Amino acid sequence: MTRPAGAGRGVTAFDGVPAALVDGRGRIVWWSRSAAELLGWPEAEITGTPARDLLAPPETPAPHHRPRTRRLRHRCGEVVEADVRIERGPEGDSAFLVAVPPDSPAPLDEDSALARALLDQEHMGAAFLDTGLRTVRTNGTFEALWPAGTDWLEELRDASGGASARYLVRRALAGGAPVVGAEYRIGPPDSERMVSLTCLRITDARGRPSGVVVVATELTEQYRAHRRLSLAYEGAVGIGGALDVVHCARDLASLLVPALGDYASVDLRKDVLEGWEPLAGYHGPQAEQLRRVAVRAADGAWPAAMVQVGEFLPEIPDRPEFQGVAVGEGVVVSDAATTRRLLGDDPHLLAKLMPDGMRSSLGCPVYRRGRILGYVLVYRTTDPEPFDSGDTQLLKDLCARTALAIDHALRFTREHHTAVVLQRSLLPPSAGESAAAETDGTYLPASGTASVGGDWFDTFPMSSLRLALVVGDVIGHGLRATATMARLRTAVQTLADLDLAPDELLTHLDDLVIRIGAEAEEPDTVGASCLFLVYDPVSRVCQMASAGHPAPAIVRPGHDAEFADLVPGPPLGVGDNPFEVCSVTLPPGSVLALYTDGLVGRGLTEGPERLRRSLGTLCADGLGLKEIGTRIIEQQPPARESDDDITLLLARTRAVPDEDTAEWRYTADPAAVHDARDDIRAQLGAWGLEEHVFATELIVSELVTNAIRYAGAPVTLRLIRERVLVCEVSDPSNTQPRLRRAKSTDEGGRGLFLVAQIADRWGSRYGVHGKTIWTEQALGAGLGQPLRPTGTARKIP
Repeated sequence: MTRPAGAGRGVTAFDGVPAALVDGRGRIVWWSRSAAELLGWPEAEITGTPARDLLAPPETPAPHHRPRTRRLRHRCGEVVEADVRIERGPEGDSAFLVAVPPDSPAPLDEDSALARALLDQEHMGAAFLDTGLRTVRTNGTFEALWPAGTDWLEELRDASGGASARYLVRRALAGGAPVVGAEYRIGPPDSERMVSLTCLRITDARGRPSGVVVVATELTEQYRAHRRLSLAYEGAVGIGGALDVVHCARDLASLLVPALGDYASVDLRKDVLEGWEPLAGYHGPQAEQLRRVAVRAADGAWPAAMVQVGEFLPEIPDRPEFQGVAVGEGVVVSDAATTRRLLGDDPHLLAKLMPDGMRSSLGCPVYRRGRILGYVLVYRTTDPEPFDSGDTQLLKDLCARTALAIDHALRFTREHHTAVVLQRSLLPPSAGESAAAETDGTYLPASGTASVGGDWFDTFPMSSLRLALVVGDVIGHGLRATATMARLRTAVQTLADLDLAPDELLTHLDDLVIRIGAEAEEPDTVGASCLFLVYDPVSRVCQMASAGHPAPAIVRPGHDAEFADLVPGPPLGVGDNPFEVCSVTLPPGSVLALYTDGLVGRGLTEGPERLRRSLGTLCADGLGLKEIGTRIIEQQPPARESDDDITLLLARTRAVPDEDTAEWRYTADPAAVHDARDDIRAQLGAWGLEEHVFATELIVSELVTNAIRYAGAPVTLRLIRERVLVCEVSDPSNTQPRLRRAKSTDEGGRGLFLVAQIADRWGSRYGVHGKTIWTEQALGAGLGQPLRPTGTARKIP
């Protein structure tokens, strides 16, 4: 309220009651807020008005009418009866007019010790209300809680935003039972200002209710502290979501500031960061080898003089106070002086471990199953209050939650590491060279919370210089998926040695997956996708079949990338479904890209289209396969941790020149064997391979003789010169050739045995019409090294 000049302390005494200050002419010069509430006249309108204008017309006094009772005019026209008293003003002939409603309690005794104690409180607001809930008297602390003119009884709402303070005061007045510590919010629903109200009913000498006393205490700081702690406990649920020990430490540091202090650091043991479980017990400060992995500062700037992220903690004295960490107890340092004593007053050590202006610090080990995983420190530099038992318990709870998360992360890391090592040990070398193609494979295990999956790629040579390319993806993650992958990769190589067509190979592989699922001890879904592809550098034809796997991308020289016109069959494990074979002719220098869905995502168009554009651009730039694969991986969308393995197998095809192949066809005439030997001698002479004539003649004689004798015409002979000399004899029979050791008295049966001793590799395969028996002989170093070490011949069935 505006106070007249010189009013001073005299006006202050009437702040909480309906009062007016009139000058010597009887005009109102000051008007209290309580008077405005009683009569409805704001001070701006009433100032300067004669006080007698507030009197209503008199009426015949009633027998019980008190002498000082006056009828006053309300702004709305109603009559308000009140006892009017006149007190001497602060100066001259001024006077105070004090109005007290008839139902108000008797005037407070200004000398009352209790009233004086309440009204003189600086940290506690006090207000006296009459039975009509009109304010009779307040102190300055109560008035300072909310702006002038605020109807605090109505605007104060409980913490849930429901009932107002008026309901609380009425309940105390009507029931007589005190209301203690009711919490109300000051301001809008999102405000952090809180006040605690205590209401007590006042009675007169006859025991009748005469008013209510309200005591208000601001709880804003306590509420904010409680809210910070609540948020810290709520945030603790998210610790360890990434299953990474460093992420766990960062999550903890972000919760500690500002919930507990101004600075926080989290240090983890070296072996924990390396993925190993530390030894149990406490082995002294130096043995812990703590490395700082996370820091947090309220102002965002970690002190430059202190230990930084990535640095090891310096050696500290081994004090008895520190040995409590062996059983997971916290170490509380109450002030800077105690810290200096514990650290031995070493200036260098103090600068590393103590921020400037530190008032108190709180430390706690990250402790789990008898093992110290790390240590946490929280510092206060602005809050003078030392850490209490509640702060200590909060830090212990958060450290325990972090220790559990780190323990889970370590278990996951060990399993993930084991699966990755097993997975990589089962995959072939990333780069490979053969007569058919140059290859390069890339495998990236799943990151984030996902374990290693069952993705794999493989390349291996087949008969007659052909090359097999395989990419597969087993359903699921972890060691079980890796083990299934190993079985499938082995099965693919075994079936490929039978020289089966791609669709037949997938059919046999499908049966194997069904059997694996049936043999599983625990009911589980066992399935996989697989793409099997065979490229022949002589005919330059690539045959492929897919079991639920995306078609490969193909880039022919001078053309854009495209996807093969391949219709994938159902995934492996479904059963009773055929697979289709797709054949494409590839000129030398064509690039094939086989991949799993971890590379392109599970979308039908976006990921494959991105791969197609990238592959076409990179191949047009003439880059090597290794660089092409690296750039394709790097171009994957960032900002997410992959939940699936990424596998990419690239192959750049080659072709055997026409002049390095020769083919003849013979009738079922024994004389054709002589012709075959002549043709071999002539061709090897033309190629400059005279040193191989004798061995090749013997191989051809035995194979052609057997074909004519047991299979009939036509008999086809083909030679291929590359890194090895390939000799093929084809006939219309489907009879499996069998190697046996002849007895000394047998006249025959030694043909295949001699072939096996002379050739480096030999085997047979079946085609649409008949079979083909093939052999390989290593050529000299000038024409390249053999695909396999020479030595005892190995039969490929």
